[in-house]
Amino acid sequence: MTNTPTPADLAELRRLVSGFRVSRAIHAVATLGVADLLRDGPQESDALAAATGAHPEAFYRLLRFLAGVGLFHETDPRRFALTPLGAGLRSDLPGSVRPMARVSGVHSNWSAWGDLLHSVRTGETAFHHVHGLDFFDYLAAHPDDAALFNAAMTSSVARAGDALVAAYDFAGIGRLVDVGGGHGFLLATVLRAYPTMQGVLVDLPEVVAGAVATLTEAGVAERCEIVGGDFFTDELPTGDAHLLRQIVHDWDDARAIALLANCHRAMGSAGQLLLVERRIVPDHQEAVSELHLDLQMLVSAGGKQRTDEEYRTLFLAAGFAPGAVVPLGDAEHFCVYEGRPV
Repeated sequence: MTNTPTPADLAELRRLVSGFRVSRAIHAVATLGVADLLRDGPQESDALAAATGAHPEAFYRLLRFLAGVGLFHETDPRRFALTPLGAGLRSDLPGSVRPMARVSGVHSNWSAWGDLLHSVRTGETAFHHVHGLDFFDYLAAHPDDAALFNAAMTSSVARAGDALVAAYDFAGIGRLVDVGGGHGFLLATVLRAYPTMQGVLVDLPEVVAGAVATLTEAGVAERCEIVGGDFFTDELPTGDAHLLRQIVHDWDDARAIALLANCHRAMGSAGQLLLVERRIVPDHQEAVSELHLDLQMLVSAGGKQRTDEEYRTLFLAAGFAPGAVVPLGDAEHFCVYEGRPV
């Protein structure tokens, strides 16, 4: 084995180093809504620039660059169409990537990533170091950023909700408590699939304020109770099962155990815990999308992505007997981790 890079290795390394340019360019066109403007067919670059309030020549250079990475196709000189890859930024698509592209480039997130080295050196979140507030406290004080974040979470659930109900059997659960369920999109997806099930949505009051429209549009509002509160300190509603999707990964081990212990208190000796999280598989290249998110947790919220064994350790520490691990069979390695109160 040699550690001498080939010219191809060096070229690939340069591509990786410059990846931030792609991310920022995608954030720009996502913020401007370019994919929506191209939904019905190709348009001239200058017309798109006028519609978005952009500088014509600078805007053309942006589209030309993103055509080079595959989001657009220059069908004629200075005339662009969407590719299937770029169509993922259309806001009318279920599971659109546009909300994630927008939130990834907002100043609060981007400036925190600019101080990643602080997190690596200290183990602290760069977000708090830069902004003087923890991530969720910052969102509470900045409603525009919070709206973008909640939209990104809803879009993420839209991509994963159908996979969850297809892969996991909720039969026998009469009352499902969705802890940290945001605007209720995932709970609505499960309730639609199980017409006799009752649901309870729990999240911060300012978050669940946006849930009524989601639940009403899904036709499940009459079967769903909405509870605003702090899932660490407030008494949680009782139910046959408590569901937490991508909530535990936001927190370090101590906070994660405290959250699960609060769920345990709501269950008593009955009930079931269902964590929906992305597992880190042993192959780091296969797990690279989870490792991306793991660094995001390091930089922003202070949480972490975990392996199966690490979730098992959390369960035992919070008083749960670990049960089955049910893969959802999607590209993001989501699993349902079952636990029963001991």
